[in-house]
Amino acid sequence: MAIVLAIALLGAIGIYHIYIRTSSSPLELSRERYPISGFDFSAHNGFIDFQRLAQDSIDFVILKATEGTTFKDSRFNSNYRNARKAGIPVIGAYHFFRFDTDGEMQAINFINSLQGKTIDMPLIIDLEEWTNPRDIYTSEVLGRLNSMIRYIESNGYTVMFYTNKDGYQRFIREYFADYPLWICSFTDPPLGMTENYEWQLWQYSHRGWVSACNTSVDLNTFNGSRQEWEQWLRSSTF
Repeated sequence: MAIVLAIALLGAIGIYHIYIRTSSSPLELSRERYPISGFDFSAHNGFIDFQRLAQDSIDFVILKATEGTTFKDSRFNSNYRNARKAGIPVIGAYHFFRFDTDGEMQAINFINSLQGKTIDMPLIIDLEEWTNPRDIYTSEVLGRLNSMIRYIESNGYTVMFYTNKDGYQRFIREYFADYPLWICSFTDPPLGMTENYEWQLWQYSHRGWVSACNTSVDLNTFNGSRQEWEQWLRSSTF
């Protein structure tokens, strides 16, 4: 009896996972409206076959480089090397910002990881409350952020932000609205907002699937035409 129950439970779990995978399909964007497509990856995605990915006419990839003052993504170097070798047109890098550690030291960690690499986008600061302490005042976070930005810009780089709805409202809208924005939102339009605001990149799903890796992937696009994409890249990087 116990064996039968265990088999039934496993079957139910299997059905549940299939349901989650098939019922959470990503938004279907108009390729005429959003012709640029890209992915972002970290060590969480495991091995990525960039040669296979390049065959899908991908326009860009963004790779996690660092987090906090000391953490370095274990696959950043190999992901970068393999993406370049595969001929991925545009490569960006991001740093997950920690609310509770020194901003300048985070910038040093980030920049040191970029030595010997060509990054085609502004350096991206991933700014979100998820996994960060919730008992730190906004003013403290902003102070550390400004320290990080000053150091990055003093080294000749430009900066953009990645965030979600909560991060946008708490940090970006009032304090960093002039910086390029990569917004995470699963509604169209992004965030469901009707107010006038600017965004350059849009992460519209965490549930994409490609043959180049064995995990779900983040799907991204650019807010504009291919010509506007090329103009933005030329004007926004160091």
